[in-house]
Amino acid sequence: MADFNSQIIQEFRANGGKVGGDFEGAPLLLLTTIGAKSNLARTTPLVYLPDGDRIVIFASKAGADTNPDWFHNLVAHPTATVEVGADSFAVEAEVLKGAERDALFAQQAEVMPGFKEYEGKTSRVIPVVALTRKP
Repeated sequence: MADFNSQIIQEFRANGGKVGGDFEGAPLLLLTTIGAKSNLARTTPLVYLPDGDRIVIFASKAGADTNPDWFHNLVAHPTATVEVGADSFAVEAEVLKGAERDALFAQQAEVMPGFKEYEGKTSRVIPVVALTRKP
C-alpha cells in the first residue's frame, strides 16, 4: 500500500493535484498528519467531500475492520496539513458524530457508491472527519 500511495502522491504533486487511474476525476487531497506513536510526518492521499468552508474525509479503509492509521494520527494530533490542487494549508480536524456524521456519510455514498459498499463490509461505524482551514 505504501508504494501505491507513494506513486499517487508523486503524480499528484507533479500535476497540480491531478492523477489518473482509479482516482482520475475524483476530488483528491493529500493529508499530512503527525504519527500518533512515531511523531513523524505521514502523507496519505484521500478522496474528500467539500462542505462549505470545510473539507470532509472518511476513515473507510475500504471497509476494513480497523480504522486507518491517519485517523489515529488525527485523533492524537488534530492539526494537519492538506494539499488540494497546488494549494497547501494547515487544518484542524474534528471527528463528527450523530446526525451530522450520518448525513455527510450518506452524501458521500451518493456521490461515490463504493463508500456504501465499504460500510457494508465492516461492523464498525466509519469515522467522518471535518477539516477546517486554520487562519
